[in-house]
Amino acid sequence: MLTRELDTELFESYSDDIPLILKRVYAARSVSESQLSMALPGLLKPSFDQLNIALDLLEKCILEDRRILIIGDFDADGATASAVAIKALRLMGAKHVDFLVPNRFKHGYGLSPEIVQEAKTDKDPNLIITVDNGISSNEGAALARSFDIDVIITDHHLPPKVLPEANSIINPNLRGCDFPSKNLAGVGVCFYLFSALKTHLVGKGYFEAHNIQVPDLRELLDLVALGTVADVVKLDQNNRILVNEGIKRIRQKLCSKGILAILELTKRPIETLQASDLGFTVAPRINAAGRLSDISQGIRCLLSEDMNNARRYAQTLEEFNIKRREEQTRMQDEALAIVEGQTIDESQFAIVLYDETWHEGIVGIVAGKLKETYQCPCAVFAKSGSVLKGSIRSIPDVHIKDLLDLVDRDNPGLIDKFGGHAMAAGLALSPESFESFSEAFSEAIKKHLKGKKPIIELMTDGELEASEITLKNAELLRSASPWGQGFEEPIFYGDFELVEQRIVGEKHLKCNLKLLGASSVLEGIAFFQEKINSKKVRVAYKLNVNSFRGNESLQLMIESIEAGN
Repeated sequence: MLTRELDTELFESYSDDIPLILKRVYAARSVSESQLSMALPGLLKPSFDQLNIALDLLEKCILEDRRILIIGDFDADGATASAVAIKALRLMGAKHVDFLVPNRFKHGYGLSPEIVQEAKTDKDPNLIITVDNGISSNEGAALARSFDIDVIITDHHLPPKVLPEANSIINPNLRGCDFPSKNLAGVGVCFYLFSALKTHLVGKGYFEAHNIQVPDLRELLDLVALGTVADVVKLDQNNRILVNEGIKRIRQKLCSKGILAILELTKRPIETLQASDLGFTVAPRINAAGRLSDISQGIRCLLSEDMNNARRYAQTLEEFNIKRREEQTRMQDEALAIVEGQTIDESQFAIVLYDETWHEGIVGIVAGKLKETYQCPCAVFAKSGSVLKGSIRSIPDVHIKDLLDLVDRDNPGLIDKFGGHAMAAGLALSPESFESFSEAFSEAIKKHLKGKKPIIELMTDGELEASEITLKNAELLRSASPWGQGFEEPIFYGDFELVEQRIVGEKHLKCNLKLLGASSVLEGIAFFQEKINSKKVRVAYKLNVNSFRGNESLQLMIESIEAGN
């Protein structure tokens, strides 16, 4: 267990009106006071390469009533980005806007030649806009252009050396792009494009000339918040503003009826919604459709204007999610059994697994669970037609996209195709390449880490005095949200007396605790935790506001609990 280092100079620089506990948390995250503002005017201004080309092309398509087709990705970031693009274009007067999402089992990822051919046959678009994909789709973009279809790619994934031949590429991670934040999710990039388009059209007098009300694109920020949280991108100040504004709108029910329907179905209180509710409640249900079937069900849920329709879509997504959980449990149990049957020693720097019965839509979740358990990069593969498709989840010390670049360069032809970013990637292999890939992948990681496995410990914000473990401080920390990747929610630790403990819901530990040397009894809960055979325990915890029947109380959300001395 490690304690974050406090930047004392930064700590001293904060205004007196910032509470002490927040000064401590902010200073441990190297966040200056100027970076704390969540005001919408503080959003970075769009400054993307090739933006003007995209704006001119979009203006022409809208004015000439051309057919615009959105091609998204089969996850929550892609689904929200698709919904943002469709809603924005319709608000701006576009008459012929449709969407098509690759089916992961039929088309594979991105703007593939297969999805372009289907788009041409079934939709005959004049313009394709990719959202949350396309940056590696060289073949698909070339095919679209050969059909005389214009292509705008909006993406946030890391670009390959050779870019697709699109009319315009909007991606903050393009080499030479001077947009200051490289952490936008796919939905964030999409939102920026259409915000810039609105400004462009206002400058041209378009809305006035066509008697169209100038759209308020804040109406789309609920979707931006959902996709940003779901994709676990770094919550820098810009992303925190987007997420904060989106959450505020959801709490006020000024949002997609689809989001409201999912929250209603899962009985999540909307008025106290947090970013974690989007990540653990709404996003998995949107994702489940893309994992098991077709993400278009999730997109239609988000686009629903009628609450009853939204509820029907939400129920369908719930059924997908139940099936996803069942399949995930089976695969995780089988994967853990395989790993436990192996000799995991200091020579093993990665886990690479494959089973022909596994579901390709769920390998990413299983890889993530294995990574959490064994604290090393994990790749999990499933059969997809004649190839193996895999998902990799990595650790902070291994930038997995860069590492796959290296493996691919050193082993030409080993990997059919791949893409991703620092912590996650997807790839395809031929079945006969599996063993060779497994060896090359593990060896590349070992070499990158110089033969030394990193020790990944829980990062905390230190100990709290008994007088600091209060409902008021829990409320202060809640008000400082959104928390997330790169702006982690504070975890504290301490030595406690375990006064009482019991198992609830068959697998969770509910307990009463007293900080050693203190008298007040605190309530805590640890998920998926067995009883502890010790009176003294060391606990890592978050301060949580527990709302029940209109009453709020302090609850310690226990991250780890172990016998103390």
